[in-house]
Amino acid sequence: MDDVILETRGLTKYYGGLHALEDADFQLRRGEHVAVVGDNGAGKSTFVRQITAVERRTAGEIFFEGQPVNFASPLKAREAGIETVFQNLALADDLDVPSNLYLGREIIRIPLGPFSILDRRAMREATQQALERTAVKIQDITRTIRHMSGGQRQCVAIARAAAFASKLIIMDEPTAALGVQETAQVENIIRGLKQRGVPLILISHNLRQVFDLVDRIVVFRRGRIVASLNRGETDGNDIVAHITGVKSGAGEQPAFI
Repeated sequence: MDDVILETRGLTKYYGGLHALEDADFQLRRGEHVAVVGDNGAGKSTFVRQITAVERRTAGEIFFEGQPVNFASPLKAREAGIETVFQNLALADDLDVPSNLYLGREIIRIPLGPFSILDRRAMREATQQALERTAVKIQDITRTIRHMSGGQRQCVAIARAAAFASKLIIMDEPTAALGVQETAQVENIIRGLKQRGVPLILISHNLRQVFDLVDRIVVFRRGRIVASLNRGETDGNDIVAHITGVKSGAGEQPAFI
């Protein structure tokens, strides 16, 4: 299908005798926002690590923009247009905000191979514009990441992904360690991506957030995809029932909030 930006067929990952991911068939359409949910150890992050080449898949196929892909590294996935915010953020603590946003894609003023001179002014200006577009407020972008709060660090990582996401963005629990105000900021960034038509895969335990932000919810259990449901055709109880494998009774409150 022409509107499918990402597809996996039979995606599988074994760690020795542990089957962390089995036969994951998944599709993401252009402009679509999909939540991936499931209990701890259900295979959600493993699924993302195969797509982004953090790990090598055991079996299965990945198609991006209709073409089979086998990225050699996360950098190659990023060069193809896939931006990812992992739980560990992947930020350089001793660099400032512009250096982190442009890490691996620096703006060069004078090209001299390994001795090239960076255009730091252009990087600062572009960083400021990127932060404004994503509504991320950082008072001093020249501070090193090491001296920022956890919430600020998370917002830098998300702003970096949102600023450069050309084709697909993946967020792995982007608000897990954030307060109410910072969570609202991240959710606004996600809504902005939706307005821009950038497709998104969101891994989250927060069902309130999921129902507020995405079009479709994909449920993992024990390494397998067990449900793919349109947001408007399901509810929290139904999702929890798929996550746990236990049918929920009427009137029960969702276990994941």
